[in-house]
Amino acid sequence: MNPENAVIALCAEGMRAEGEGRDEEAAELFLRAWRAAGDDYEACVAAHYAARHGRSPEETLRWNQECLTRADRVGDERVRPFYPSLHGTMGRAWLDLGERERAREHFERAAARLGDLPPGQYADWLRLCVARGLRATAPAATGSSAGAGAVDEPVAALLERLCARADLDSLGLLLPPYLGNLRVPEDEERLTAALRMLLAERRLPESDRSALREVIALREAG
Repeated sequence: MNPENAVIALCAEGMRAEGEGRDEEAAELFLRAWRAAGDDYEACVAAHYAARHGRSPEETLRWNQECLTRADRVGDERVRPFYPSLHGTMGRAWLDLGERERAREHFERAAARLGDLPPGQYADWLRLCVARGLRATAPAATGSSAGAGAVDEPVAALLERLCARADLDSLGLLLPPYLGNLRVPEDEERLTAALRMLLAERRLPESDRSALREVIALREAG
């Protein structure tokens, strides 16, 4: 984004104000950016920042939808890297309103577009946010088949036990594939492989090793 663009400059000033705890000033700067927008691209950027200061979940959703609509109108390479974040924020807004199915649809779209981001800390952070949204909206178990949420629960319980013991070595192995799991086969296998490696170390108490075996068996069955 061009820092000399008036709308971009206002948004940058708003981010500085937000970082310094001047939230009301930040919100006003983002609204000024919105009013100054001269095309769909500028409006898309301004709406994204205005959504950060929505006074209600409904207002946040409205700004996020406006942002997504304007990006669709632009439709060129300038907005391509925006889509993972746009769908992620839409998912968060719908989740705040209790609309889990709509939220999950956007989290899934965000996951599908993460490849549009250049590698780096921002992409890593957004991946974690999207994965968190997918966990929060995972379907529950139905009948005799386990949904993603049911498969996750034993892993989460195991991680809690490791956290309680401050077992940093085990947590360092398991947390990255767990927190970054986008529900695609390669991510699921990466997590299962990490669980297998931890079991193979044979250093955990038998109670934890037994829990590990159960978790691995459940994931392989699912």
